[in-house]
Amino acid sequence: MKNLLVLLASFFVLNLTTFAQDNPPPARERLESLKVGFLTQRLNLTTEEAKAFWPVYNKYQDELEQMRKSRRENLMNAKLNFDEMSDADVEKTIDNELMFRQNELDVQKKYNPQFKKVLPIKKVAKLYKAEEDFKRKLIDMIQDKREERRQDRRQLRGGQN
Repeated sequence: MKNLLVLLASFFVLNLTTFAQDNPPPARERLESLKVGFLTQRLNLTTEEAKAFWPVYNKYQDELEQMRKSRRENLMNAKLNFDEMSDADVEKTIDNELMFRQNELDVQKKYNPQFKKVLPIKKVAKLYKAEEDFKRKLIDMIQDKREERRQDRRQLRGGQN
């Protein structure tokens, strides 16, 4: 009976692994998963801290993401239509960007006291540092991936000549 349970568990895990490989989670989900792991490790959260921290942090991120989505749409529109934009439209785009930055700061100020309620102040400071480190890590990963693709293309061209 024990061997049967081990066999069934192994089969289940193997199928989950195969399914995960055939159907990888969307990039956003993988990114969020990486970020959660990164922040958890950097902040060294206790179980109690994690229970209190993640709901607050998720609301914080949701609020920032709504603002960022609107910003992306505005910037994409400006990028696509820049040559046809009037000076007034360009000025409005610049003003909107400055307003976005201020609003982003306002959200950070709004949530800072909430973070301080659920985490010791040193972990709050580590949070902000860890967020910056995560952004830097993502940029480095993207640059590394681009460089790998360039090298692959060079090798393909070199092999065809």
